[in-house]
Amino acid sequence: MARPLRITYPGAFYHVTSRGNEQRDVFKSNRDREKFLSYLESSTVRYGAVIHAYCLMSNHYHLLLETPQGNLSQIMRHINGAYTTYFNIKRKRTGHLFQGRYKAILVEADTYAQELSRYLHLNPVRAAMVAQPEEHPWSSYRYYIGTTTPPTWLNTGFILGYFDNCRDNYRLFVKERIDKTYESPLKETVASTILGSTAFIAKTTKDHIPGDRAADGIPALHQLKSRPSPDKIMQGARNIAVGDDKLARQLGIYLCHQHSGLRLKEIGKLFGMRESALCEASRRIKAKIALDAALQKQVEAIRKELKI
Repeated sequence: MARPLRITYPGAFYHVTSRGNEQRDVFKSNRDREKFLSYLESSTVRYGAVIHAYCLMSNHYHLLLETPQGNLSQIMRHINGAYTTYFNIKRKRTGHLFQGRYKAILVEADTYAQELSRYLHLNPVRAAMVAQPEEHPWSSYRYYIGTTTPPTWLNTGFILGYFDNCRDNYRLFVKERIDKTYESPLKETVASTILGSTAFIAKTTKDHIPGDRAADGIPALHQLKSRPSPDKIMQGARNIAVGDDKLARQLGIYLCHQHSGLRLKEIGKLFGMRESALCEASRRIKAKIALDAALQKQVEAIRKELKI
């Protein structure tokens, strides 16, 4: 497994998830879940973590957390490590409980915190575990809508602040997606590492990824350091498809989708397309490239030129 890129700094906001080894359950009883929540609480006391939302499933969990001290690894060692020790002792087992490294996506909170909290709270509904999110007792949703008093270690105020601190507004926000096709906001994550606007990604890369890390052997570093502008991508596409404006546009869509680092909404605006249509167009040209050896060579040449 490739080593993940961890971008840490004081005040960073993350979506964190960790799955059971070999997809096995990590929560086998309510006592297990209660114990895990106790480690979330102790992470706020010992290491200053700010837990904004959580959802415990059967073989994985989701967290929205903030690190005022920039100590994500310390927080996660405590949560996963302490829980693994508890789980192993209780069941007289040894070895890893969680599958590889936890996944932590750095998030532009002002842009994505609301949507991620909705995505997280609807997880049990999407998994057909419950019909309504408040029926799942092991998420923070009931605290958000006021049916239960939140524990002192759970910070609901930040996200509710976007809803004028009105719990009914938040309830409506979540429930409007229950019966609709719902695409994960995490699909817009760049380099499996950052979720945010182009400006946020550029600033984060500039401020928190030193240039001398390029040789660290982490694929995400190369992706983040190699983001050509849409103009350069389109010029490269026109160089490939000389005299064929339609093909140039198709290649531009595909290469922007793959390599620009822009969000789907931003790319769609550039090409005057809806996000779903853009994804479909990108998929079609990708298939076309796969079947055309000459076109493959041309695309690889422009990738080399653009250093992507």
